[in-house]
Amino acid sequence: MFSTASPAAALSGTTGLAAAHAVSCGEQPVLNTLVGIRNRLAALKKDRGNYFRPNEIVGMYNELLQQVRVLQNVRTTEHHDNDTFKNRVDSVLDECFQLFSLFYLALGKNKEVPATYVQLVTIKQNFELFNETGIYTDADLEPFQLRLQEIRQLIDHEKKMASEDQSDGPRPEIRLVSRRLRQCETELAALEETTRVIGDSLMPIYEELVFIRRRLTALSILPHDTAVAEAKELQKRLIEIDDTRVDDRFVNPEDGSLAEGQTQVVGLLEECFDRLHDLMVEGSTVPADMMPIYERLTDVRVQLEKLLLTSRWTLRETDLWSYQVQLQEIDAMRHNGQFKDATGEPAPQQAQAALNFLLHKCYNLVYKLLSSSEPVAESLMPVHNQLRTLRRCLLEVKKYGGPLSARDLYPYQMKLSSIDNLRTDGKFLDDEGHIPEGQGVVMSLLNECYDLMYELMASEVDE
Repeated sequence: MFSTASPAAALSGTTGLAAAHAVSCGEQPVLNTLVGIRNRLAALKKDRGNYFRPNEIVGMYNELLQQVRVLQNVRTTEHHDNDTFKNRVDSVLDECFQLFSLFYLALGKNKEVPATYVQLVTIKQNFELFNETGIYTDADLEPFQLRLQEIRQLIDHEKKMASEDQSDGPRPEIRLVSRRLRQCETELAALEETTRVIGDSLMPIYEELVFIRRRLTALSILPHDTAVAEAKELQKRLIEIDDTRVDDRFVNPEDGSLAEGQTQVVGLLEECFDRLHDLMVEGSTVPADMMPIYERLTDVRVQLEKLLLTSRWTLRETDLWSYQVQLQEIDAMRHNGQFKDATGEPAPQQAQAALNFLLHKCYNLVYKLLSSSEPVAESLMPVHNQLRTLRRCLLEVKKYGGPLSARDLYPYQMKLSSIDNLRTDGKFLDDEGHIPEGQGVVMSLLNECYDLMYELMASEVDE
């Protein structure tokens, strides 16, 4: 069985884990082939003049799986088939799987196992930062929990299908994604346990303190005068919360008994006061030797936020790879969750807060972009987007348009007809005559537009 390096390790290529084990003669041909596949994927990713061809991507993916089988056999023979053994082969393999995962999303194959790999990598990155900062609520974990349940159902279904086929066992990517999934589920359980011990009476206070703690972190990247003005308002609220304690403890309002979750809530309250003090004293300035990292993270954040606004028209899922690489390279600069300055000492608390805030924000934006990916091939996205826009227009007309004449409805009818005429034998085809993924989604939108049009036509008035 092969193992996978951590995302950061997979991209640095020079970590201690990767350097701990040399690539054996038996693994060298596998590494050479994997590097070739990765380079071909990188070249395909840069080609924006053509749509990705499903047959080409799936064919290359099968090449990758063949190399994984060879690697498994080599490591079994060399007695390196445990989860702790890692070298450069694992790093390149991880890169390949992440890239293929993005390609599968771009092809609209969202419900296939390979598409889940990069999402699991991103979820784990978010969990690790939640664990480091301790700033989260159940509401923050819920979207990740739901997505992990969906992936678990998909994996279990694939395993069941493999057992019914009486094959040699699940495909190699099932083992790989299952391991990633288990890691995420374990971290999720640990995160949930932290909030589970907080009683109902303390939960509103805990959630408000999480909000204040996040806001204090966000203030660390603002100009000092602006940050301090808002920090003083937050300070007043912290004092009000602190005053509700009785003998330094939170109690239940009904009977005065000790509220459950003292350790977590009191600890967070004290941390908020500490961060508030740091903000007032140190200010929000990032040291000069930390500015390159700060500016790089800020630039990535701005670009990702723009993509979030325009993703429906401009995003090609494989574009996210460059952001993943940048973020994981920056993440690899940290030691025990802290950025070090030029002297090797931990940066000031406010600088740490600012940089970790930006890093977590960027990871979260990447996950949102991956989650918003429609199960529609990019060759079908122009039609999909036109239908979504037309549906929105028809809904607005239905809501605010009032009585309409046949002349008023004519432009919408023409647009709907022009889209419908793009079909061949009831299917939307790509430029090469193939049937791209996402037919069901697009046909559902088309039918909804027709239903809206019929409703409007039924209520039209004579001119």
